[in-house]
Amino acid sequence: MALTKVGPKYQVTIPKETREAVGLEVGDLVEATATKGVVILRPKAVVDKTIKTPSLLALQSEAKKRGLDTLTPKKIEAVIARTRRAKARKSA
Repeated sequence: MALTKVGPKYQVTIPKETREAVGLEVGDLVEATATKGVVILRPKAVVDKTIKTPSLLALQSEAKKRGLDTLTPKKIEAVIARTRRAKARKSA
Protein backbone atom coordinates (compact mmCIF):
# COMPACT_ATOMS: atom_id res chain seq x y z
CA MET A 1 0.00 0.00 0.00
CA ALA A 2 1.42 3.36 -1.03
CA LEU A 3 0.66 6.47 0.99
CA THR A 4 0.05 9.90 -0.46
CA LYS A 5 -1.02 13.16 1.13
CA VAL A 6 -3.60 15.81 0.34
CA GLY A 7 -1.96 19.02 -0.84
CA PRO A 8 -2.96 22.62 -0.03
CA LYS A 9 -5.44 22.70 -2.93
CA TYR A 10 -6.84 19.27 -2.00
CA GLN A 11 -4.89 17.63 -4.82
CA VAL A 12 -3.65 14.07 -4.43
CA THR A 13 -0.87 12.37 -6.39
CA ILE A 14 -1.77 8.81 -7.35
CA PRO A 15 1.25 6.57 -6.70
CA LYS A 16 2.99 5.10 -9.78
CA GLU A 17 2.16 1.48 -8.91
CA THR A 18 -1.52 2.35 -8.59
CA ARG A 19 -1.61 4.37 -11.84
CA GLU A 20 0.08 1.59 -13.75
CA ALA A 21 -2.19 -1.09 -12.26
CA VAL A 22 -5.28 0.61 -13.70
CA GLY A 23 -3.67 2.14 -16.79
CA LEU A 24 -4.16 5.81 -15.87
CA GLU A 25 -2.45 8.39 -18.05
CA VAL A 26 -2.02 12.16 -17.82
CA GLY A 27 -5.30 13.81 -18.78
CA ASP A 28 -7.51 10.80 -17.97
CA LEU A 29 -10.69 11.48 -16.05
CA VAL A 30 -11.56 9.78 -12.77
CA GLU A 31 -14.82 9.73 -10.86
CA ALA A 32 -14.44 10.41 -7.12
CA THR A 33 -16.99 8.80 -4.81
CA ALA A 34 -17.15 8.93 -1.00
CA THR A 35 -18.57 5.82 0.64
CA LYS A 36 -18.47 5.04 4.36
CA GLY A 37 -15.40 7.19 4.99
CA VAL A 38 -13.54 5.87 1.92
CA VAL A 39 -12.73 7.80 -1.24
CA ILE A 40 -12.93 5.69 -4.40
CA LEU A 41 -11.45 6.89 -7.70
CA ARG A 42 -12.68 5.16 -10.85
CA PRO A 43 -11.26 5.81 -14.34
CA LYS A 44 -13.96 7.17 -16.66
CA ALA A 45 -14.28 7.70 -20.38
CA VAL A 46 -16.24 10.51 -21.96
CA VAL A 47 -17.96 10.10 -25.29
CA ASP A 48 -18.37 13.21 -27.43
CA LYS A 49 -22.02 13.22 -28.52
CA THR A 50 -21.22 15.39 -31.53
CA ILE A 51 -19.19 12.59 -33.13
CA LYS A 52 -21.31 10.44 -35.41
CA THR A 53 -21.06 6.84 -34.19
CA PRO A 54 -22.58 3.63 -35.51
CA SER A 55 -25.73 2.42 -33.84
CA LEU A 56 -25.52 -0.05 -30.99
CA LEU A 57 -26.99 -2.77 -33.21
CA ALA A 58 -24.26 -2.19 -35.80
CA LEU A 59 -21.58 -2.39 -33.10
CA GLN A 60 -23.09 -5.58 -31.68
CA SER A 61 -23.26 -7.12 -35.16
CA GLU A 62 -19.60 -6.28 -35.84
CA ALA A 63 -18.56 -7.69 -32.46
CA LYS A 64 -20.41 -10.92 -33.19
CA LYS A 65 -18.71 -11.24 -36.60
CA ARG A 66 -15.32 -10.85 -34.96
CA GLY A 67 -16.13 -13.26 -32.14
CA LEU A 68 -15.92 -10.51 -29.52
CA ASP A 69 -19.51 -10.67 -28.35
CA THR A 70 -18.64 -13.04 -25.50
CA LEU A 71 -16.25 -10.67 -23.73
CA THR A 72 -17.27 -9.87 -20.17
CA PRO A 73 -16.95 -6.33 -18.81
CA LYS A 74 -14.01 -7.55 -16.68
CA LYS A 75 -12.22 -8.91 -19.80
CA ILE A 76 -12.91 -5.68 -21.68
CA GLU A 77 -11.43 -3.63 -18.81
CA ALA A 78 -8.35 -5.89 -18.83
CA VAL A 79 -7.85 -5.34 -22.57
CA ILE A 80 -8.18 -1.57 -22.13
CA ALA A 81 -5.68 -1.58 -19.24
CA ARG A 82 -3.16 -3.65 -21.27
CA THR A 83 -3.53 -1.30 -24.23
CA ARG A 84 -2.99 1.77 -22.04
CA ARG A 85 0.12 0.22 -20.45
CA ALA A 86 1.54 -0.65 -23.87
CA LYS A 87 0.83 2.90 -25.08
CA ALA A 88 2.51 4.35 -21.98
CA ARG A 89 5.64 2.22 -22.57
CA LYS A 90 5.86 3.42 -26.19
CA SER A 91 5.65 7.08 -25.18
CA ALA A 92 8.20 6.74 -22.36
